[in-house]
Amino acid sequence: MAISNGNGRDRGMMSEINVTPLVDVMLVLLIIFMVTAPMLTQGVDVNLPQANAKALRSDEERLVVTVDANSRIFVGKQPMKFNELSSTLQAIVARRTDRQVYFRADRVVPYGFVVKVIAEIRNAGIEKLGMVTEPLER
Repeated sequence: MAISNGNGRDRGMMSEINVTPLVDVMLVLLIIFMVTAPMLTQGVDVNLPQANAKALRSDEERLVVTVDANSRIFVGKQPMKFNELSSTLQAIVARRTDRQVYFRADRVVPYGFVVKVIAEIRNAGIEKLGMVTEPLER
């Protein structure tokens, strides 16, 4: 687009970027991500204990064992009976190269039951067991 300075002489081409459509698109994407992000949480809702620890990188799908407030066991989102846990984990881990499991337990679950579940996970041949907690509130 040529710009005229009023006396008939052109100053050259206008090379400005119209940012209004860019801002509109970015705002729409921001709203979409803000609405959908809470829906992306996976697993079973538990009230995790709080601890001082580094956040985990989430670059790959992780195998998570969860014990909810009613002492029900879940592998991912799948409910599991206590006596089936070890054999199920053995079958899952046999197909994976990563032999790591993350364990989540609600803070109201009795300590003895948590230890029993951890023992079953270890008996399934799990080499690395990570404990999932909430960050400390300051």
